[in-house]
Amino acid sequence: MKYISSAQNPQVKILKGLQDKARKRAENNQFVIEGIKELTYAIQAGYTIEELYVTDTARTKNTEQLIIEKQDDGCILYELSATLFKTLCYRSTSDILGVAQKKEHSLTSLKLKENPLILIAEAPEKPGNIGALARTVDAAKADALIIANSKTDLYNSNVIRSSVGCMFSIPIAIASNEEVFSFLKSNGIKLYSAALSEKAKAYTEENYTEATAIAVGTEDIGLTDGWCKQSENHIVIPMLGVNDSLNVSVAAGIILFEALRQRK
Repeated sequence: MKYISSAQNPQVKILKGLQDKARKRAENNQFVIEGIKELTYAIQAGYTIEELYVTDTARTKNTEQLIIEKQDDGCILYELSATLFKTLCYRSTSDILGVAQKKEHSLTSLKLKENPLILIAEAPEKPGNIGALARTVDAAKADALIIANSKTDLYNSNVIRSSVGCMFSIPIAIASNEEVFSFLKSNGIKLYSAALSEKAKAYTEENYTEATAIAVGTEDIGLTDGWCKQSENHIVIPMLGVNDSLNVSVAAGIILFEALRQRK
């Protein structure tokens, strides 16, 4: 295990670049995972962990066990001084960081069952919202999350953190709007657009028991016109208070769990 105490160490600079810059993650095809739970989920999902960084102070039993396992796998291990390690972590309770290989997230990589339930998010920008959407899909055990016209790197550290590692446990595809429209049509998946229009119905009035995709847009402008034109099925969540919108992951969760209720 290599020991590092200086923030000027070249390896630390590479790690910091992967944490902070989407360009570096794209160039290296790598990203950083913070926390033992998140790393465990990633490993269970088949991600390759290439490097581990740990603190030289007290480490949890689970972290020590993971270090031993990864030493046998040929993973490169680095031990950092407590002061340096703290500057690299978002959470004060973290005692391990990992560098992993990114995965492919094309539509063709999705393996769908006969009657899938899919959540589509158009152009989400806030990493926290993407992470929350992943948690929602995981909680509902939906078949996939599709991000259309993505505006944010999926492997942004804030996405991973806000998903609590759930983004590793669900199938995720990234594509353009047009590619998603074609994918849904070729697979016979019915599209429901969460959009306020003259023909919109309350989300509870629709039937989601067949192959279904539910599309949600950003909180400020909602879905773009293309989604409304592609779908005859517009759904809304009736709002009873003074506010006229919900957080996108909350709205998605309400509709997904209604679909889940109908299917059971």
